Amino acid sequence: MIRLFKHYIPHAVLLLGLLDFVLLLIAADVAWQLRSAQIGTEAGPLRARALALIGFAVTTQTAMIAVGVYGAEALRSMRFACARLLVAVSLAILALALIDFLLPGSTYWRSILLYAMVLATIALVLNRLIVGGILGTHAFRRRVLVLGAGHRAERLQQLAAREGSGFAVVGYINMAETTPQVAQAVNRSAIGDLSAYVANLGATEVVLALEERRNALPLKDLLRVKTAGVHVNEFSSFLERETGRVDLDTLNPSWLIFSDGFSSGRAISSVAKRIFDILASGLLLLLTFPLIALFALIVKLDSEGPAFFRQTRVGLYGQKFELVKLRSMRTDAEKDGVKWAEKKDPRITRVGGLIRKLRIDELPQVWTVLTGHMSFVGPRPEVPKFVADLEQELPYFAERHMVKPGITGWAQINYPYGASIEDARQKLEYDLYYAKNYTPFLDLLIMLQTLRVILWPEGAR
Repeated sequence: MIRLFKHYIPHAVLLLGLLDFVLLLIAADVAWQLRSAQIGTEAGPLRARALALIGFAVTTQTAMIAVGVYGAEALRSMRFACARLLVAVSLAILALALIDFLLPGSTYWRSILLYAMVLATIALVLNRLIVGGILGTHAFRRRVLVLGAGHRAERLQQLAAREGSGFAVVGYINMAETTPQVAQAVNRSAIGDLSAYVANLGATEVVLALEERRNALPLKDLLRVKTAGVHVNEFSSFLERETGRVDLDTLNPSWLIFSDGFSSGRAISSVAKRIFDILASGLLLLLTFPLIALFALIVKLDSEGPAFFRQTRVGLYGQKFELVKLRSMRTDAEKDGVKWAEKKDPRITRVGGLIRKLRIDELPQVWTVLTGHMSFVGPRPEVPKFVADLEQELPYFAERHMVKPGITGWAQINYPYGASIEDARQKLEYDLYYAKNYTPFLDLLIMLQTLRVILWPEGAR
């Protein structure tokens, strides 16, 4: 994987994205020249249309990222990839048409936009057929040697066996004189030179998956492996990179302290984040006010009670604030106390089910972003009772409050709506990853991916 702005991107995805961008540029230029030939005009020099071509490629690829074209499912399934590509292309057409309307005379050539999109779709599908064939040979998967043969090694074995995994385990070494849980593990005593063994296997990375590291860490061997150019990684860091979440089962304070993350440079990023929140929330409120007003009226007509729902939530550093949403439940929904929403929750009104699926009930939260209690991106704010309970049940739950809560977030786009302690635990792992690795780039990625969640609301409740 390549780490870009503290976020890991698989080599295969990066290669596919770069090829897509080049193909989008070529498709746009061919469409330009084809249309010019049809109407009997000269296409002109390439530099004269370069900006328009780049604009087309950037807009289309942004839409592709937003709808999940580069997700693991799209890399595995051509049908899935084609469906997402068609949605992305449609969104790009709308965006480019809007740009042409707002900036008339900017030569966004609406007459040839259809040609460009047809050519681009064909080129992108062919790219996936070709690159997909290469990915099927596992050419981009890292070769990992695991030091350990216990429960942790077994977890890595299961992770490597998943579809879309970015690594393959080439061997396990049992470092303890105990019966291994991984059958194919080789005892350390049977290996003379660990560094040579790593080289013979062609391993590009060694992962420490020891159950007990005291007096079991082969420092001299690891030093030779490291100086030979093979990457040596710790179990928790490896899982963080491969899964996009912090593993609570193996998390300890020393790893959080000494691992990369929580950088001092986030002060500047926080200022940029706040400026963006103010500008974007102000603009979004202006644009969506008619929609909010319309659905507020519909909610009011659909069931008794106020149109808006207000509730105390826990925000940055554990401070409480009032959250405002369009009401989607009956007014007596919390008469027996607050509780998580359930699948087919009977407390949800007819209109409430619709606005929850479309995320329209979240729009009034933009006001909370403008006032500074929330951000567009961050962990989901919870009610005080849930926070008190979860802090007792889950270690490090309080650390998620070291960043502002958000309307959308890393956990929201990667895990369905949580309605149990186990769900909360899974989402906490994603929230800790976000708090640890926050950058404006990760925020942008989350906001783009939020569109995918809206279009395919797998976890909305």
